[in-house]
Amino acid sequence: MKLSMPGFLLRVEGAVVLAAAVFLYSRNGGGWLLFALLILAPDLAALGYLAGARVGSVTYNVVHTYALPAVLMLAAWSSPSTFGLSLALIWFAHIGGDRLLGFGLKYPTEFKDTHLNRV
Repeated sequence: MKLSMPGFLLRVEGAVVLAAAVFLYSRNGGGWLLFALLILAPDLAALGYLAGARVGSVTYNVVHTYALPAVLMLAAWSSPSTFGLSLALIWFAHIGGDRLLGFGLKYPTEFKDTHLNRV
């Protein structure tokens, strides 16, 4: 049964986060050009791997958890501008898409070792 498989559930969870973020982004009136330009921006955190696997895994993981976009979203709700909320939703969409595709958080051994599988 697939419901007893954490990898499957994390992919489903990623699909739900991706769909919800895109839906809320469209309801928020965010521009699709901005979405297209920034959807892969969190992957710039992989540049930390230039300083080694340990540093790279930390920079990648910090940017690829739901914590920071959640903080940004909460901060954005107190602002009259919708830009911060748009950024947070794009960020959520990116992480959700990563999980859906099987890209997980990184172990400090090497880039291909993730919490979901070996990429």
